[in-house]
Amino acid sequence: MTKTIHFRCRSILALTGLIGACLTAAAGQAAEPGKVEIDALKQSLSKYEDYKAAIRDLYLSTVGCVYYSGEKVAGTMDYPKGAMGIHFVNVASVSPTPDPTRPNVLIYEPVDGGLRLVAVEWLVPLTPDTKEPPKLFGQTFQGPMEGHYPLIPVEFYHYDLHVWLFKDNPLGMFSPTNPDVKCDNYAFPMPEQPTKMVPGPM
Repeated sequence: MTKTIHFRCRSILALTGLIGACLTAAAGQAAEPGKVEIDALKQSLSKYEDYKAAIRDLYLSTVGCVYYSGEKVAGTMDYPKGAMGIHFVNVASVSPTPDPTRPNVLIYEPVDGGLRLVAVEWLVPLTPDTKEPPKLFGQTFQGPMEGHYPLIPVEFYHYDLHVWLFKDNPLGMFSPTNPDVKCDNYAFPMPEQPTKMVPGPM
């Protein structure tokens, strides 16, 4: 009888532990919205680790390696000190509705004379029909803002979202800049000023 009671107690404790583990896992998944989609996206874009594959798919380089000093200017976007890198833009893919499987921009870091894929970006134009900021992966896009001159015309009012898929970012996966990305030894470093914000749904 005693053995039976002990066995039942152990079984109840084991079941309780299993339920607790399941609840913890579920809470972890809830805390990381879009994780499954992001993991699948990373896998699908791995071919672009070779920048020549990006060019073949009409992602064209803007050449300059963009970085920011971290200066804060009233009325502009808040970009922490760090770099974005070299943008390869597929202009034809830009639309008012972002496609979560196809970023408009691939971002590379110059490393040892080559290019390493580190992040991706979506661009969504601000139009008269825009009612609210776009969202992907549980994240609200930044903006609206002017175009990033001189790489993008100032008149291109837009929202954007960066995702650091291929390089860890101490500022977070969705930060626009990464302090661990360097443009120092690249032939075309491009320091930029914070981009001006424009009126629109915030």
